[in-house]
Amino acid sequence: MPHPPFEDLLDAETRKTFNGLTSPDKIQAFLDEIPYRPEEEYLSPISTIRDGRAHCFDGGLLGALALRRLGYPPVIIDLIPWNDDDHVLAVYKIGRWYGAVAKSNYSGLRLREAVYRDPRELVMSYFEQFFNTLGQKTLRGYTHPIRLLPYDRWNWETEDAGAWKVYQRMLAAPKVKLFSEDQIGSFAMADERSMQAGLIGSRSEGLYQPHD
Repeated sequence: MPHPPFEDLLDAETRKTFNGLTSPDKIQAFLDEIPYRPEEEYLSPISTIRDGRAHCFDGGLLGALALRRLGYPPVIIDLIPWNDDDHVLAVYKIGRWYGAVAKSNYSGLRLREAVYRDPRELVMSYFEQFFNTLGQKTLRGYTHPIRLLPYDRWNWETEDAGAWKVYQRMLAAPKVKLFSEDQIGSFAMADERSMQAGLIGSRSEGLYQPHD
């Protein structure tokens, strides 16, 4: 028997809130309002709503679901780091242009308007803001876009077990390497002002603890 759809599990107030998420920027504002969740669990969107917090994977699924309700196919991309947490984007397209919404503990790793020509260009827009607490620029690659429609059979919108399966598929997805070792060796550290700006509003418990 199929699980009840997401909307059926919302109370009236939350359903009204979701009905107000009529654009990617409003979805981003909603994700921004949810406190960052430091625990390493992987929740379905309905569990995220009930918990009232989200980390980047939870926010990625929730963002993909909210975009789906506006008619966009639910798609995520995982940004692959070195010495840092990865970061999940909920990706959408307007015409041929790519954009994204995301939940992050860093202020610079969130909304991107739909102005990017392809996934690589979208991903590269996060490069300068993707640094750890030591100031190292840590983005190294990304997954090919992961379409979530085939995983509806797992009820990822409403069941944590389904969300966990999506997470496992994301880890196994084909990956694109962005930089050569020579390029990586020439990367400058993030400057102090960029770090201060990136960490505005961050939750310290959820920050990755990099090795030196």
